[in-house]
Formats: sequence, C-alpha cells, structure tokens
Amino acid sequence: MSNMRNEHPTGTVFVLVHGAWHSSWQWAPTQRALAGLGALSLAVDLPGHGFDAPTPSGYYAPGQPGLATEKSALAGLTLEECAGAVVSALRSVRGHRKVVLVSHSAGGVSASLAAEQAPELVDELVHLSSVVPAGRPRFADYMEAPEQAATTRGQGLMVGDPEAIGAFRINPLSADPEYVEELRQGYYHDVPAGSFGRWRHALSPDLPFAIPTTPVTLTRERWGRIPRTFIRCAEDWALTPAVQDLMIAEADAAMPDQPFTVRTLPGSHSPFAARPADLAAALVRT
Repeated sequence: MSNMRNEHPTGTVFVLVHGAWHSSWQWAPTQRALAGLGALSLAVDLPGHGFDAPTPSGYYAPGQPGLATEKSALAGLTLEECAGAVVSALRSVRGHRKVVLVSHSAGGVSASLAAEQAPELVDELVHLSSVVPAGRPRFADYMEAPEQAATTRGQGLMVGDPEAIGAFRINPLSADPEYVEELRQGYYHDVPAGSFGRWRHALSPDLPFAIPTTPVTLTRERWGRIPRTFIRCAEDWALTPAVQDLMIAEADAAMPDQPFTVRTLPGSHSPFAARPADLAAALVRT
C-alpha cells in the first residue's frame, strides 16, 4: 500500500522553482489556485532559501551593521547543489502521469541544469519570465544584454560587492522608503504599496554568487528534447519583455526540436503575487 501512488499515477503535478531571494512561500497563493483547478503542485526551496536561509549577522539588528561587507554564508554554494535540489524534487513526484517543471526568474538556471541532468524526470518545462541559458550559458550574459539594460529597474538595489561577499545581496528590511519603492517597482509594481510589505519581508537577502555566474551547458539531446512553454510577463521591469523574447529566440535557434510555445500574462515580474489565479489558469493550459 505504501507504493500505491507509483502504482496508480494521478494527473499532472507542477514542480515550482522560485527565483532570486524568494522561496517556496511565494508560490502559496498559486498553489491554492492550482488545487482549486484540480492540479497538484510541489514548491521547492533551493539551498540557502526559505526557513533555512542564513542572513548576515547584523541583518536584524538596528542599523544592520556589516551588511555591505560581511561574507555571505552562501558564498561557497554551487549551482550543482541547487540543481540537485530540483532533481530530488522531480524524482519524488515521478510517479505522476505528467511532471511539469516550472521556474521563475533566476530559478530558470537551476531548473535548466536539473532538466539537462535528468530529462527523463520532466515531461514539460515552463519558464515563467525565467532565465533560459540555451543561447548564452550564464544568467549574467542576459542581464548584461542591451535588451535588458534599456528599461530594467532595480539596478540600485545591490548592497556591497557581490564578488567580495559571495552573493548578490539586497536589503528587504531597508528602512529607506526610496529603496523599498525601487524594490517594489522592479519586481512587484502591480502589488499595492500598502500590501507590499508582507511580500518584501518574506524575501531573503542573498542570492548565491554561483547562480548568475556559472555557465550552463544545455544539449539538444537532453534539455532540448523536452517540450517547453514560456510565459511572458508583459510589463516586467526586472527581466524585460525584450530580453525574454531574446532568450526564447536564441533557445529556439539553438534547440529547434521543441520550440517554445509562448503565452503572455499582463503585469509585473511577480504574477504569483499580483494575479495568482490567472497564473494558475495559464499553467494548467500547458
């Protein structure tokens, strides 16, 4: 009886991979909406995120001493470790009829490497305004593209030198209203300012340096064989529509066997906060 799920597979299960500074928590409204549509889901915490996320020693102290200089506890975390967490989650749900791997933003790096390593565990890929390292090997390669720099917001959010502290650090607990508004405008601009506080306080400060900077090699025979969908965010000011389209075009040119099915949602980089029911409906259409 303990193995009944594998003997009697159910329908689709969505494995949800968060982006930079986020965790499984932010998927909760979308998971409720998916459940209402009869869909199962599993939200993953990448290493160093969620309840296990370490913070700089002065992060919660008055004045936040050392925030700009203290070495991150995540400085040695590797992309392989992050991808390994995704592979483990995929393996745990493989008994279901269809496994859909959904990634958001920087989560696309770990999810892509996981799919390359274990394509037999994934029936479909969904990139929700997330990085696709098929045309260019590093997340940073797309963040430095002219299509990204033209209209992106939030460039003043970084705290300290990422290479020196081993992480791309932000300050979700900042007391500076201009900083907080820049954070909202960059990632959550269609979430009202009055409710944004709950969302920003759920963020962690450090994105491991390895995630944007480690090259990922995807192959046509493994990652490229998996059917894939890209859900564009039309007013995304963190990962601009122009760079989303660039990633789609370059991935399809490099991996033509399964070109992206492209859908578009209105609004910001964070539809899981602004319109989770619409996001859930878009996911179940895949």
